[in-house]
Amino acid sequence: MDARAERTFVMVKPDGVQRGLVGEILRRFESRGFKLVALKMCSPSREHLETHYGDLKSKKFFPDLISYMLMGPVVAMVWEGLTATSTGRRLVGETNPQNSLPGTIRGDFCLETGRNVIHASDSVESAEKEIKLWFQESELNSWQLATKSWVYEI
Repeated sequence: MDARAERTFVMVKPDGVQRGLVGEILRRFESRGFKLVALKMCSPSREHLETHYGDLKSKKFFPDLISYMLMGPVVAMVWEGLTATSTGRRLVGETNPQNSLPGTIRGDFCLETGRNVIHASDSVESAEKEIKLWFQESELNSWQLATKSWVYEI
């Protein structure tokens, strides 16, 4: 991995998968210049989701969140690039889609917080933790973008 690059975790939630938004979400991250280093569709267990959303366990909406996330498969991915975490969050938009600007994923495709299509790590530390929860080290690919010099000042 490039010394200036960081990795972030992004997950298309069940409503995003059902609505056929996976390709559009991939396109937006790729178009921004990020490199995809891991991708898988899976149906996580209740326990896995409770671990992932553990920081929200005391919230009133937690049981509904877990039920929603169990409704169908998700697409988990790891993206790499300069400021991947903070820029990824800006691409995604606000947790409440009503506060998301047009042009963001949630601003373009969501109406309610409870069906907000996508998760993105909120910090580098969260990203590291989430990547380890969702992927084994052997599932993370190291490779070079052929267009790297056109995207980054090397």
